[in-house]
Amino acid sequence: MTFDAYMNNIRARTGKAPQDFFDEAVRAGVLRPDTRAMEFVAWLKGHAGLGHGHAMAVWEAFKRNGWVPLAADAGGTRAGARR
Repeated sequence: MTFDAYMNNIRARTGKAPQDFFDEAVRAGVLRPDTRAMEFVAWLKGHAGLGHGHAMAVWEAFKRNGWVPLAADAGGTRAGARR
């Protein structure tokens, strides 16, 4: 399965884009400058009901968009954040 197929499946299942998960994780205090991938993945699996591979794809989307590691001075937002 391609990365785009993973992202399409996630959006179809949850109605959410990576930016939505990013915003939720920041608000929940899960996404911090020191957050590790597996900590986020565990939260996302429980929060959104995603499987491990799909949760890892969301983390990868964060990486591809430059959203992780989260800058300590980000204040809960990322400049130039894209959907």
